[in-house]
Amino acid sequence: MRVLLDTNVLIAAFITHGACSELLEHCARSHTVISSAALLQELEDKLVGKFRFTRSETREVVVLLQSKLELVQPAALQAPVCRDPDDDIVLATAVAGACDCLVTGDKDLLVLKRFQNIGILAPADFWRHERI
Repeated sequence: MRVLLDTNVLIAAFITHGACSELLEHCARSHTVISSAALLQELEDKLVGKFRFTRSETREVVVLLQSKLELVQPAALQAPVCRDPDDDIVLATAVAGACDCLVTGDKDLLVLKRFQNIGILAPADFWRHERI
């Protein structure tokens, strides 16, 4: 399965060692995890700006992820999709990566439930989706 883990899921995976951390580890072992340079830059910016990671710590996180992820160039979307336009890059990355699902905690994305053929799931819902 091809899976995009949104920035908020990745942040939770590195901040707390709970459900999102387990989800990241599982997906890295069992699936193809998709991302883009734009989403990794967002991750870096948030880890440094909001969570006070050092640039060195953040770089380690990104290098580790890059070794586990398939990076794609986000697709061009026909028109804005999300009520928060900043989230369109997430959908564009999922489309470019031919993802089966997008895992996110972002309500602006979750409200869509599906975009094209991509299921949009909360982290807790991923496990049920995987069993289908």
